[in-house]
Amino acid sequence: MEEILIILGTVFTLSLPLLAAWLLDRWLGDPVWLPHPVVAFGKMISFSEHLLNKGQNRKLKGALAAIVLVLAIYFVASYLFRWVASSSPGGFLTLQILAIFFCLAGTTLVREVRMVFEAVDRSLEEGRKQVARIVGRDTSELSAQEVRTAALETLAENLSDGVIAPLFWYILLGVPGMLAYKMVNTLDSMIGYRNERYRDFGCFAARLDDVANYIPARLTAFLMILAFPRGGFWNLLKFVGMYGNQHASPNSGYPEAALAGILNCRFGGPHNYFGEEVWKPYIGSNGRLLTTEDMKIAVSVNRRAEGIMIIILIITITLVSFFI
Repeated sequence: MEEILIILGTVFTLSLPLLAAWLLDRWLGDPVWLPHPVVAFGKMISFSEHLLNKGQNRKLKGALAAIVLVLAIYFVASYLFRWVASSSPGGFLTLQILAIFFCLAGTTLVREVRMVFEAVDRSLEEGRKQVARIVGRDTSELSAQEVRTAALETLAENLSDGVIAPLFWYILLGVPGMLAYKMVNTLDSMIGYRNERYRDFGCFAARLDDVANYIPARLTAFLMILAFPRGGFWNLLKFVGMYGNQHASPNSGYPEAALAGILNCRFGGPHNYFGEEVWKPYIGSNGRLLTTEDMKIAVSVNRRAEGIMIIILIITITLVSFFI
């Protein structure tokens, strides 16, 4: 009996910061008044890029910069957490909750997508300006349908990058692994482009992000399907299998395909990035007009998928505590 109580205490101790941080993200999102570690990550990346992205051997320099930054975040975080844990259990719990909270980015994007749909319902120009806050493409000539499509594509991708992938790395490598993943993701978002400036220097960062998201992206699609039982589990799995690889990214197509299958719509097509037209293969075949109701379904699926992932993590923590 005493052993069971110890195990349950361990499960509670490990699950509490996870649940508290997730609920905090659901409540607050990313408050603009709160300093965010990703801002510091961005400054570190920008400093490295300006220092090294010149002259010869740019691929090698970019690879070394990415490796050093990711490992530095992991080991510094590991040391900091061990030091705080040894001196202040309460401080350790607080630090865990804050770090996990900063690594989750579900609520803010959901709010942004809602605002995109509300804005485009008022006027096309408002919708274009609002969606420009969450996508990297030129939005000045998007149609209302393209604005809504861009918002939903981003919502699906963010569920993987902003929620499921950080939680996946949390269960594998703890909070330091979660923070290291955020550095990987930030590197890709800042220098992982195939344009003239970043093609060589950001090549390794982009590939590293592909590797880090390989399993989480596919897991995200699976969770989205579980979160929408009305869609027919096997039919949606087949849909994702058919369209998941129809994307320039080896990962983004899977959550996008899951959402396209759930909504019975079509994503992809031509996009304008930095003055260059990029044609993305269509995901899905039904080019119907998207509505606010589609956005509500997509948000509901996102929220349920997050909840399922949290339950899976708590079950995993419990099983590991019992058998190790």
